[in-house]
Amino acid sequence: MEAKIINRLRPGFKHHAENAEFGFNEHHQNEAINYMRFARSKRVIRLKTIDSCFEDLKESRLVEETFTVDEVRDMLDGLQLVVRGEVETELINTAHTNVLLLRQLFSQAEKFYLRLQTDISELENRELLEQVAEFEKTELKNQNKTNQEISKPKLAPLNEGGVSELLNKEISRLQEENDKLKGRLRTLETQAMGALDEKTRAERALKDLQKIRGEEQMAARSQEITSLEDTVAALHEDYQKSLSVNAASQKELQDSLVSAKHDLLRVQEQLALAEKELEKKFQQTAAYRNMKEILTKKNEQIKDIRKRLSKYESDE
Repeated sequence: MEAKIINRLRPGFKHHAENAEFGFNEHHQNEAINYMRFARSKRVIRLKTIDSCFEDLKESRLVEETFTVDEVRDMLDGLQLVVRGEVETELINTAHTNVLLLRQLFSQAEKFYLRLQTDISELENRELLEQVAEFEKTELKNQNKTNQEISKPKLAPLNEGGVSELLNKEISRLQEENDKLKGRLRTLETQAMGALDEKTRAERALKDLQKIRGEEQMAARSQEITSLEDTVAALHEDYQKSLSVNAASQKELQDSLVSAKHDLLRVQEQLALAEKELEKKFQQTAAYRNMKEILTKKNEQIKDIRKRLSKYESDE
């Protein structure tokens, strides 16, 4: 014989405030209580997992006093993804658990050639949902109630290891990625310090080279001036000697002295021009150009490294 039973929630959920029963026998009521306890334990575990997501964010990201809008948005987006994944996983597990529960009921009914039929619209009945909430509140807080022992095992909780393992793997992946970024940041900092050291050494070498060139030029000019001074002194001495010889030679010596002074001024002017020309030629030498090109390249490398450093600091 095949019977058809329409199993609706409304006729069976006759709520009594004094004993918080649904209107079915004690065995079925205990089954309902066991399932509510199971669902409650799953809910508590999932809420703890969500709380841990927020705690992880506080401990790992909230380490500074101030944050930019982009940093706050990035933290909230990451937290949204994690919490969304947890909630979605729980909703999927709840739906699958309910299907398994229906499977047990349908399997038992089919052994007696029965057809069970449900009314999906009753699942959103607010009055019945409030009765279920009151029933759960009353029954689960009643410490004196004894549960009837049943021969068949209860529904076992789903294994939480999978979700925890996935969460731990994601945390490990993020930590590994963070360590890699820190390593790259340290490498860039080392490169920047090396570039700064090379720039300092190049500037110091250029200054030393200019100093050596200047000392050589000053020594050459000093030697020329000393030589000219000796010549002028000799001429002056000859002039003094010639004064005692005759007046005619005195004029000639004066003219020679004036000419020597003019030569001295001309030579000094030529020395000044030669100094400027030497400085100009030095700036056009290959060593000076190479040194200047090295300094220019080092400045460009430092600017590029600073840009990359600022980019990685904003990503973190």
